[in-house]
Amino acid sequence: MSKAFTREQEADDQDDDESPGLPALPAGARNYITPAGYRRLREELMSLLDAERPKIVEVVSWAAKNGDRSENGDYLYGKKRLREIDRRIRFLTKRLDIAEVADPSAHNGRDQVFFGATVTYANAIGDERTVTIKGIDESDSLAGEVSWISPIARALLKAREGDEVSLVTPGGVERIEVIEVRYPAPEAAA
Repeated sequence: MSKAFTREQEADDQDDDESPGLPALPAGARNYITPAGYRRLREELMSLLDAERPKIVEVVSWAAKNGDRSENGDYLYGKKRLREIDRRIRFLTKRLDIAEVADPSAHNGRDQVFFGATVTYANAIGDERTVTIKGIDESDSLAGEVSWISPIARALLKAREGDEVSLVTPGGVERIEVIEVRYPAPEAAA
């Protein structure tokens, strides 16, 4: 493999700041996130900067001193891992810079759906589902969390308990009824 191709590949890797699998924010949209989600992203960033990156830099430095780099697995893997870490650091830094922390406990006791609500809804045949509306960087569909830009969240936002809303699905428009809206209790000041 020629050096020109290798350098070109490395340059391409550096331009790609988006993490795979995470949807992009809509143009001009705010990056809403819960306080807990912000803390998790911040902790991940600090862990990468303070622990993981320095270890990999040390391994790459050691491996570089061992001579021929073209067949040095520690060096090649270390450089690749370093690029991955740097890409993730850039991504997290950008997302945290534009993050707008919204505390869902501020709406505790309300029956209207806003960011951070846990909503139980039923479809036309009576199947009930519960989702929690979270930020794009913290939602986990396996845990019943949906991003605030997802179709279900957009359909539910601003609805109240007892309201019936339209959800656009690939199979057509579905009517769903909001059964219950809950918010986390405010944390006690320490």
